[in-house]
Amino acid sequence: MSSKSENRNSNYRKPRKGKWIIIAVTITLGLAALWTINRFASQIRKSEQEKVRIWASAISQKAELMSSTETFFNEVGIDERRKVKLYIDVLQSFNNRDLSSDAEFYLSYVSYIVDSSQTPFMILDKDTLITSCGNIMPTPEQDRALIGKKASPQLLIDFSHNPPFHYNVWGIPLTLMYKESQIYTDMRSVLDNLNRSFLSEVTNNSVFVPVIVVDSTRSRILGSGNINNSDFATPDKLQNKLKEMANENDPITLRLANHRLAYVYYEPTPLLKLLRIIPIFYLFIALVLLLISYNLFRTAQSDEENRIWVGMAKETAHQLGTPISSLSGWADYLQGKTLEEPYISEIRKDIDRLDTIARRFSKIGSVPELNDEDLCEVIRHTINYMEKRSPRKVNFVTTLPDRPVIAPLNRYLFEWVIENICKNAIDAMEGKGTFTTIVTTEGNNIHIDLCDTGKGITTQNQKLIFESGFSTKQRGWGLGLSLAKRIIEEYHKGKIQLKYSVPGQGTVFRVTLKK
Repeated sequence: MSSKSENRNSNYRKPRKGKWIIIAVTITLGLAALWTINRFASQIRKSEQEKVRIWASAISQKAELMSSTETFFNEVGIDERRKVKLYIDVLQSFNNRDLSSDAEFYLSYVSYIVDSSQTPFMILDKDTLITSCGNIMPTPEQDRALIGKKASPQLLIDFSHNPPFHYNVWGIPLTLMYKESQIYTDMRSVLDNLNRSFLSEVTNNSVFVPVIVVDSTRSRILGSGNINNSDFATPDKLQNKLKEMANENDPITLRLANHRLAYVYYEPTPLLKLLRIIPIFYLFIALVLLLISYNLFRTAQSDEENRIWVGMAKETAHQLGTPISSLSGWADYLQGKTLEEPYISEIRKDIDRLDTIARRFSKIGSVPELNDEDLCEVIRHTINYMEKRSPRKVNFVTTLPDRPVIAPLNRYLFEWVIENICKNAIDAMEGKGTFTTIVTTEGNNIHIDLCDTGKGITTQNQKLIFESGFSTKQRGWGLGLSLAKRIIEEYHKGKIQLKYSVPGQGTVFRVTLKK
């Protein structure tokens, strides 16, 4: 390729470089905005994660406190039973005939311990008559009033929660029954209320953490909050939801009253979930803006090229009009003179050719009129004209259907497409080779394959051949194939493509039209 051709292609690439610079600037600005937004969202995300972490830590600490309180109450219950057992042991010591005078003191001491712990108890004989009792009624007088009476069924039920003690004193079988002290019962009630309020606090938390609390079997729901009930409406849905939440965070173990275990499953807050997808959302927006910017740039560039081509075409048609009229007058004047008729005929053909070219240029930029034409006849006419004006070593082969192929055409513009491709083929073959035209039909489509045996097109240039301004010729302007593409695709609603090209073997262009 000569230096002139290289300069022309470098000038062609300048607008492309400018386009990529604009795109690069747009991408940079978009990425900067995305980074800023993502940084802001990341700060909010970290803040939300810290809130959830503090909430989970508080829940774990409260769970440990509940567990310690439960242990304490269990020990209190054991201590109360131990005191009652000690009281029984002292009573049974009366069976020992070697009992010293301190027995009465021990009995009084143990009775004081039992009374001070306010543990309700009653001693029954074999007929369930109350022989002794304490801390059952509000006052000691009322307790003494029960002695000698038979224990009522309700009283037996109230004292049935703890295993009774059976013992003998001087051969008399007795049974001691007791229940937790009022202090223990009140504290147990407080602990139960604390358990319920704790579960409520877990589920209805202030940081809007979606929570499900289940029992040790993980099948019974003890509470839930900030979550749609339909997500765990069935056992299968519950297990799937628990598995999903466990993948997000490890469940927290709670120890409730009566050695019960519970598990707290939780997942990120809705805000955290939203913040996860915000970067993707803004990336999508950035891509959309990038595409819009690119399309606007392409549209503006295309409009500018259209205005230049239309202006050039109109001016060319205007400038050709005057010499064509003059040449037509001279041809009329020479007709019948000493020149032979064949020469006059050829002059007339070239003048008609110039008139056709002027008509072609005049139609650029306006909506061309399409008429039903026999495509085979149009191609045959164009190839015959090109064959007479091409080097003799170029062989033209035309394969056309036997019947007419009718298609809506603007004859002047369509012949221009065939001529441009034919001229490029002759230049590529350097005046020696075969140019083949094949017309086939496929359904409602008409395919025109234009083949040459020239030097072919390199892979690097194949993507650029239809761009305006691109040319590998020393004196080419890169408008032929660009105009051909515009004529076929915009005016005739067809398609033109490079079907095949191998350097050193040849090139095939395919034009597709609708019948």
